[in-house]
Amino acid sequence: MTENATEVTAAGIARLAGVGRAAVSNWRRRHADFPLPVGGTGTSPSFALAEVEQWLRDQGKLVAVPLRERVWQAIAGHPAGAVQALIHTGCALLLVRDRPTAWLELAAAPDERMAALLPHAMEHVLTDRFGPEADTGVHTVPSPETSGVHTVPPSEAPGVHTALSSGAPGVHTPNRAESPAAESPAAESPAAESPAAESPAAESPAVRAAGTPDGRRPHADRAVHTPTARDLMPSVPLLRAAAELAAGIGAGQAFAFLLGRQLDANPRQYTLTPAHLAELMADLAEPPPTAGRTARGQHVRTVLDPAAGTGALLRAVHGPAALCGQEADPALAALAALRLALDADTPRGAVPGPDLRTGDTLRADAFPELAADTVLCHPPFNERNWGHEELAYDPRWEYGLPARTESELAWVQHVLARLRDGGTAVLLMPPAAASRRSGRRVRAGLLRRGALQAVIALPAGAAPPYGIPLHLWVLRRPEPGVRPAADVLLADTTGLPGPTTAAPEAAPTGGRERLDWPAVRAAVLDAWRERADVEGVSRVVPVVELLDDDVDLAPARHLPRPAPGGGAVGLGEIREKLAETLRLTAELVPPAAVPAGSAHLPLTTVGELARAGALRLRTGTAAPGSAPVPVLTEHDVLTGAAPAAPAAPHAVEATGTDADETVLLEPGDVVVPVLGGGSAARVVDGTTAGAALGRNLQLLRPDPAALDPWFLAGFLRGTANHRQASSHASTAARLDARRLHLPRMPLADQRRYGERFRELAAFEDALRTAGRLGGLLVQGMYDGLADGTVTP
Repeated sequence: MTENATEVTAAGIARLAGVGRAAVSNWRRRHADFPLPVGGTGTSPSFALAEVEQWLRDQGKLVAVPLRERVWQAIAGHPAGAVQALIHTGCALLLVRDRPTAWLELAAAPDERMAALLPHAMEHVLTDRFGPEADTGVHTVPSPETSGVHTVPPSEAPGVHTALSSGAPGVHTPNRAESPAAESPAAESPAAESPAAESPAAESPAVRAAGTPDGRRPHADRAVHTPTARDLMPSVPLLRAAAELAAGIGAGQAFAFLLGRQLDANPRQYTLTPAHLAELMADLAEPPPTAGRTARGQHVRTVLDPAAGTGALLRAVHGPAALCGQEADPALAALAALRLALDADTPRGAVPGPDLRTGDTLRADAFPELAADTVLCHPPFNERNWGHEELAYDPRWEYGLPARTESELAWVQHVLARLRDGGTAVLLMPPAAASRRSGRRVRAGLLRRGALQAVIALPAGAAPPYGIPLHLWVLRRPEPGVRPAADVLLADTTGLPGPTTAAPEAAPTGGRERLDWPAVRAAVLDAWRERADVEGVSRVVPVVELLDDDVDLAPARHLPRPAPGGGAVGLGEIREKLAETLRLTAELVPPAAVPAGSAHLPLTTVGELARAGALRLRTGTAAPGSAPVPVLTEHDVLTGAAPAAPAAPHAVEATGTDADETVLLEPGDVVVPVLGGGSAARVVDGTTAGAALGRNLQLLRPDPAALDPWFLAGFLRGTANHRQASSHASTAARLDARRLHLPRMPLADQRRYGERFRELAAFEDALRTAGRLGGLLVQGMYDGLADGTVTP
């Protein structure tokens, strides 16, 4: 095996073969010829992809590696690292999409020649989308003697001239008459193809304020730099495969899939803004219909994200807009810029391309003269080293010098400094920023000047860290001569119920897997747009009421949550529902158990039934919010709840989960959790059918001509059955569904057992509902008696 051969983990092998990770572990134990690890660690080894593919083919477990899996494995095993491989892939996909003819001509060349010509072609498309880079005094020129490149100073570079008609100084490309790429369409001047120089958007005041009068001024901190031929040489096979993938699903979708896989594979390296939350923040910042238009009527709204991350907030912006962003991590900035460029569905030149730059925003602002219409920001939380000493006299601190422990309030003032007068900003903030005593002076300044418009508390699970109910701050830069607002909107959505369940009156369960985003979104937008007092949800609070010693802006302090049940009338309704449920529960109580003699029925296992074709086994892979359909989770199976509400199709964040791997439930399926050691099984009915099977769940799909689903689910729930089929090698028991036992009996006898199991399940559901209603009634009575709304 070569030193730079692609490696794959056990999870990758499972994806290749379409099985679970447990199957890969079994293969390693049972087959002496299984490939040996070539890297990784003892607990997470990696294997040579070529050896694994050959072994799978020899075993008849693999016919062909899916193209998207092959491309991802090439990225994961790239010698320069997955991030650099993704950047190369993004540049190539941009070339494939914007100049397909040039790509086809380049792809027809041998690998070495292709690597030598690619930088020149990539520079043209990158300049079209991101503007030219400033002249660094060193120029990349294809060398006819070698497959790589050599660098020469400008005075020695033959035939080098300025290629842009905009006259940007210091941008050099090889002369068409002398360059080896002169005959390729990739060598065409971008200025000849792009109407950006003549576009009204390129002349807009917003863009001019950003320091780019013609939309193409060079800047050294452009996020995406043109890779050299030497860097691209190991990536050429990857780029060819990525182009093939893009031909099938589109360049933007291909890059979104690959980037999603990278984010999923390294969850601790990135702090992500979920797509639902990004869309909500963009909606809150949506300007009035007349805002951001030039005299010609061309919409040139400028949107800034000073902590761009992966570009999720800028992606959520609706309609044409000039997108600007800054990110301290150069690699992340490049990925975000490529993601935005490949997502763009507007013609080149209609609006300026995404302007992503690198650098520490607070210490080295890349947009010091920008006056944006909108700012969206998910700043880093709890930073101590944000520049408190060196920035002590910075003019951005109009509302007071932030304390060392108040980095979030530094970001708030930076955002306000980059807004035009009357512009709107939405920031995701930790709840402590609304109430820490060290920040009360800055909060008071924001209130007195009318800069703070709203503080909205979100339910826990909206964004990382998922256990904390984060806040949204809506800000507006004060306009000279305009009287500041005399009140602030405080809203609290932390008490919203979870997704619709069999018992909608149940108390919310919390957590990101149970978050009902449609309900949260509706509540937040209604509170913001109506700006009215709604009991338990929102309140318009006079500024003078907030200017006390603490200047505490936490909505929960000024907006007490209503008592469970909604007062005496609501408690009466809950009591009636509880009485009705208790009557139903009494009717469903099972009859007295009749002792039976010890019957030794012949047994079989789920594994044997699967091999005989009596049932099929599938493993869940879907995560809540990863698909535009409801997702049945482990929590749903254990509590009897309905699947989580589906995500809006246009808001689903690209993840590494292949849509083809998602298992959709059908009536009669039996679902069992594989973790925890408890006995649980659920038969899918018509209300749950169509949902996706979530992670840590296993599906058993019986053949109705051979197995009754209720018979199957009932025997799977036996405590002894679960215990003998579970692994107890670690602190968490794991169920191996193939080892579960079932008695052999005719279908008619199965249905007799199945009917009794169905009755037990109905009784169990009634008990759950009665318990939830009883808890609400008890707590509501306590609260009503305590606050005087209910008489003793």
